[in-house]
Amino acid sequence: MPKKIRELKSLLLQAGFIYRSGKGSHTNWYHPLLSGRVTISGKDGSDAKAY
Repeated sequence: MPKKIRELKSLLLQAGFIYRSGKGSHTNWYHPLLSGRVTISGKDGSDAKAY
């Protein structure tokens, strides 16, 4: 069973990522020690996509 979006957000926060909002249901996550970003789309109760 795939993880929920809220579970992924919780894991990113625990790993030290910083949240920044995006357009619509997209959220962008940045880490101070890493380059680039992680973008997650979907509402908190939705299943996370496999890609």
